[in-house]
Amino acid sequence: MNSETRCTSSYISCSCNATPHSAHWGNNDLICFASGSSIALYQPKFPPADGRLLVTLNGHQGRVNCIRWVTRQDGGSENELLSGATDKTAVVWRRSTLGQFSAIATLVGHSGPINAVDGLYTRQFDGCSYPRTIVVTASADSTVRIWERKQGTEEFTCLHILLMGNGFALAISITLLPNTTVPLIACGCDDNRVTLYVENEQHQIVKVQTLTGHEDWVRGLEFALSDSGSIFLASCAQDHFIRLWRISPRRGDDVLIVPKAVSELQEEEDIRVKERLFAVIDNDEEKSTFAVTIEAILSGHEGWIYGVHWQPAVYTDGKRHQPMCLISASMDKTAVLWRPDLESGIWLDEVRVGEVGGNTLGFYGCQFSPSGHSFLAHGYQGAFHLWHKSQKTNFWEPGPTVGGHFDEVQDIDWDPEGGEFLVSVSLDETTRLHAPWVRAGLETNWHEIARPQVHGYGVTCLAMTGRYRFVSGADEKVLRAFRAPKNFVENLTRISTVDTKHVLERMADIAEGASVPALGLSNKAVFSSEDAVENKDLEIQPHPNEQYPELYFKPVQLSEPPTEENLLQNTLWPEEQKLYGHGYEVFAVASSHDGKVIASACKASKAENAAVLLWDTSSWRQLDQLLSHQLTVTQIAFARNDKHLLTVSRDRTWTLYKKGETDSESMFVKVAYSDKHTGIHSRIIWTCAWSHDSCFFITGSRDKKAVLWKVTDTNSDSCLGPVKACLPFHEAEDSVTAVSMAPLLTPTGHYLIAIGLENGTIHLFTWTDTEEGVWTRCVTLDKTIAHCATVKRLKFRNREGVAGETAADDEEQTKRLQLASCSSDRSVRIFTVSLAGL
Repeated sequence: MNSETRCTSSYISCSCNATPHSAHWGNNDLICFASGSSIALYQPKFPPADGRLLVTLNGHQGRVNCIRWVTRQDGGSENELLSGATDKTAVVWRRSTLGQFSAIATLVGHSGPINAVDGLYTRQFDGCSYPRTIVVTASADSTVRIWERKQGTEEFTCLHILLMGNGFALAISITLLPNTTVPLIACGCDDNRVTLYVENEQHQIVKVQTLTGHEDWVRGLEFALSDSGSIFLASCAQDHFIRLWRISPRRGDDVLIVPKAVSELQEEEDIRVKERLFAVIDNDEEKSTFAVTIEAILSGHEGWIYGVHWQPAVYTDGKRHQPMCLISASMDKTAVLWRPDLESGIWLDEVRVGEVGGNTLGFYGCQFSPSGHSFLAHGYQGAFHLWHKSQKTNFWEPGPTVGGHFDEVQDIDWDPEGGEFLVSVSLDETTRLHAPWVRAGLETNWHEIARPQVHGYGVTCLAMTGRYRFVSGADEKVLRAFRAPKNFVENLTRISTVDTKHVLERMADIAEGASVPALGLSNKAVFSSEDAVENKDLEIQPHPNEQYPELYFKPVQLSEPPTEENLLQNTLWPEEQKLYGHGYEVFAVASSHDGKVIASACKASKAENAAVLLWDTSSWRQLDQLLSHQLTVTQIAFARNDKHLLTVSRDRTWTLYKKGETDSESMFVKVAYSDKHTGIHSRIIWTCAWSHDSCFFITGSRDKKAVLWKVTDTNSDSCLGPVKACLPFHEAEDSVTAVSMAPLLTPTGHYLIAIGLENGTIHLFTWTDTEEGVWTRCVTLDKTIAHCATVKRLKFRNREGVAGETAADDEEQTKRLQLASCSSDRSVRIFTVSLAGL
């Protein structure tokens, strides 16, 4: 059994980058979007089914700014993908016959970040060969480069460089002029103009027209070929307007017609818009003339417009039809669907959807589905918003979609009672709860179903003290404790079929939900739906110019994963307590397995600040203060039997505490610690974890070593006390930043250990307690399936089986484990590990 069958990806959570051209919906029904320095492929499905993230592609060293499928003229499924990033390169990806994507070319030449990319095939596909391909990249280095791949070759060469002077292109689009093989390129620039370029007979790119009218930066462009044979170009800008331009072929006497002045028109003559003409020569030496006119100016947005897209062409029985339908996305928090009136031909806003309230800043882009029955928008915080046209009501209705953190994910923890859900915290100042959506007869997929904490500081650590309680620490000196509201417990039952009947019976005094006061950081409990309505007497009246009123919690009965608006507004958990005691920002927190005690530590450069504080979760009283380390404690871990507490630190040492056996003793007593002579590690110890039987613990360090230690019944004369190192230790290829040990032995009696590295790789090892202490690598998860940046935390689910699944054969559930991971690449992932053969 190979690595791919031993360990499979069950869930990927990540967000879309906050850039205008970071998502594209292809005719292959896949949405590609940029997430950090990765590219994610999302397969949306429509109710009652739901989509999921399939895979992430890693080939860039910087943030991916733009992404685009290379569309086919015949409307077929795309197999090639373009991406541009802040690392100054563009990458061409191709899907193999096995369905896997790989980078086939890297376009190097720009000296600044690439902000826009587009490409096309100049001819129809001929069998399996790829025709001549043109790729256009726009960069902050004030150039636009045109790249060419000749038919039958794999290599791209730079065909031409367009100099933008002191400005730069913010949007580009490329198409073929009607009935020719001549590429037409449109560049939207920071000079408020749209410039058109064509390829001449010498294969040089020349400027043919400059379209003026916008009064601010042009942020989006897209071509569409109408059924009449004309090309429509939609452009959007920061001036809040959309302009539609028509590019029509001219033949014979039409070229010579000059529009008359209004004063010269006869009574029956129509006003003709001024035309801008240009001519091209195709490969067959035939000259073609085209006229550019303004078709319409669309006004309806109240903010910068970042995205504009045509509904894709529909192919029926080999015939192509281009719907005259357009969608736009703006920073005014709305996406608008435009369509011309059938009688007057005037373009009108047919549908307007978007966000209401919340702390978001609007939309960066939008996309149509291939069928035109769905469209998607993505916003400042990386969230997707997906709308489907209901066949019953004919209304556009929001649907569940994928999403995730938009900054580094720092910590994760499983539901301690049954592993039914996973909670993650991030520097994006949020805490998110992920759970499976369980439905009879349909595939079970994971989704974000709640956002318990939306904070004002980056959240750095997390500890679940029970299924419905957790404590988090952020870049502040305070720990905050949260308890699930009644509304969440009810929704968890409906979405994930978790049995909560006995909990609801005892929740008479539990809050219904929570809301955050204006300018506040604490989630205030709401005990009934009436409390959710603001007090009109005490309310500060909003300014008349404010577009949306301030909204508060409203209980929602969810039978499917919530939309982004509900996640922001109606899934908060009330804050139960604040814990004061640390002198600097909280860095690590852990909970005992019985949920009665939590231990926390903060950033420290002196011994007095490196103390570990113990707290009683029933009274929230500080129980004890453990002093041992000289610098920041990086991770804390309770043994599975809660009899020992382990801490690791930046001072390159670990300390083991033992729980006092009598009430007269301290809560925990130091029984062992490492020093520079006995500690083995020579650099910062980042991580630690316990075995399921509490007999072993493992430490991982920047020195690339992962060391197992055994807790014995006999004390030694050294500072290690009852602890001894299990040699040989494992030396990895990069710094060890996360470790976890499985909650049970493998079928062959081995311990299963997960090790996460700074380069994003995750290794699974088996290890046996013998004199040889052999480490056997059984699975390697590299960046093709795991992370592309530092693995921040690994956590095995605390029981065997797969969350959300009830196997008919219980034996099948015992053959699998789930491993959760989070990373600096902004993603949270869950892997299913098959124990067979380990």
